Amino acid sequence: MNLMLTILTDREWFMLILGSVTYVTLFIVTIQNSRRKVLLLQERLNKVRAMQEEQQAQSQERLEQNLTKVAELEQIIQRLGDENSVLRLELEEKKARLDYANTIARIENEKRAQAETVIFGSDIYLHIKALLNQGRPMNDADWQQLEQVVNSVYTNFTERLFSLYRMSDQDYHVTLLIKIRVAPKDIAILTIHSKESVASTRSRLYQKVFGQKGSSKDWDDFVIGL
Repeated sequence: MNLMLTILTDREWFMLILGSVTYVTLFIVTIQNSRRKVLLLQERLNKVRAMQEEQQAQSQERLEQNLTKVAELEQIIQRLGDENSVLRLELEEKKARLDYANTIARIENEKRAQAETVIFGSDIYLHIKALLNQGRPMNDADWQQLEQVVNSVYTNFTERLFSLYRMSDQDYHVTLLIKIRVAPKDIAILTIHSKESVASTRSRLYQKVFGQKGSSKDWDDFVIGL
């Protein structure tokens, strides 16, 4: 009897130790997974911020602000004359950087304006319009053609998009149509989904990429500027 109790007690200790080890292991794995998710989210947000800064740098508001700064710097440089040559050189360098930033922004804006002209005149865009008139969805060949046109006009669009979030085909198709400014109600027809589903997809994608809640329009604005 005493031997049986001893054996039973050893089993209980073994199960207790095994359970403790399992719990600790699961706890460590959970912590590691949480840290990994945080790091991935931080990496994604860094990419998003870089893209948003690029968008902001190309905005008309930023262009006007830079032009105002350039004019102010020119006045200061003129007042300095030949005095304080070091400060003068620093100001001229700053002015040159602003001029360069403005030139790049103007070129990018012109490229985007021309890009939209190319998109709206493309065969696939006209085909999409015809499908909408008939109330028909897009097929696989249509999606492939649209993807090719979008990436030829907006360099590396798909690559930049997927570097933020590896989305499903439905998510990607909705986003492609947003990029070419198709209305949400028409996206629903082309993807064979309800308007509510399309709206949910857009707001969900914003939350996935940005790590915070946002509206479907927030996602649209980000994609259009990408």
